[in-house]
Amino acid sequence: MKKLTQALATTLVAGCTGAMIAGCGVEPYSHDEITLALSTQTNPFFVQVRDGARAKAEELGVTINVQDAGDDALKQADQLNNAIATAPGAVLVNPVDSDAVGNSVVALNKANIPVFALDRTANAGKLTSYVASDNISGGKQAADAMAQAIGGKGKILILQGTPGTSASRDRGQGFREQLAYYPGITIAAEQTAGFDRTKGLDVATNLLQSNPDVVGIFAENDEMALGAIEAAGGRAGKDIAIIGFDGTAEGLTAVHAGSMTATIAQQPRELGATAVAQAQLLLSGQEVPGVVPVPVVTVDQRNIAEFYQEERHN
Repeated sequence: MKKLTQALATTLVAGCTGAMIAGCGVEPYSHDEITLALSTQTNPFFVQVRDGARAKAEELGVTINVQDAGDDALKQADQLNNAIATAPGAVLVNPVDSDAVGNSVVALNKANIPVFALDRTANAGKLTSYVASDNISGGKQAADAMAQAIGGKGKILILQGTPGTSASRDRGQGFREQLAYYPGITIAAEQTAGFDRTKGLDVATNLLQSNPDVVGIFAENDEMALGAIEAAGGRAGKDIAIIGFDGTAEGLTAVHAGSMTATIAQQPRELGATAVAQAQLLLSGQEVPGVVPVPVVTVDQRNIAEFYQEERHN
């Protein structure tokens, strides 16, 4: 997705509290290779992150080695351990689990390999920089979008992301904090669906059967929201407002079609590209900030034409 022109740039603070983050200036490294350790490549969001990172690496003349953990924290730990052996100039890690990745970050610190967290933070170790969307702010925007869609009252469901990830935690936190301003809205039920579309379908189906009077569903990513749309059938976007998060191509298509009420759009390609650019700055001996925020924006029927056209022409 091209840069979102209407996004609100905010400073990430709460999303980075788990790990020590220190921007620093260093002498140039001898290695010009970067390792990108992704949580998964089955989620379209992270495919776009990968593509943005690869494009920026090619532009900058940097070699990038992409690793896919398949949403397995143990596999990711093995991949990061292998990265220590190959000694890249920097490691960009999108954690499967923000807690589990901590030991690997500490090991990379001991090996003097700079670590950049991407989209999700690490809850232990020292990060050179954290590149991510403001998930707390995005969660608050989702709550506002939900309230507007259902007239500030009614029962809703929440489909939570992968437990242990900072993205799920922060989006949920922001949503709940903002929802407190709408006393007419109550959470009928919530359950994790692991940021997965199939699980989102299954969980939403079960929760809707148990709560037939629900008027809204907040899914902490677009994949789960798309599953919820399938579960809701013809009621999606009409009798049941569905709010997603990510702004993936399919998410934007669903907003355009009216089955998804809104999505909180991130810029996954920009996330990947920005992380690589920051790593290259460090490798060239320049100072990098400890936190690099990438803006998010609420996309609904009011502005979908702009973003839908942007995605189609990407």
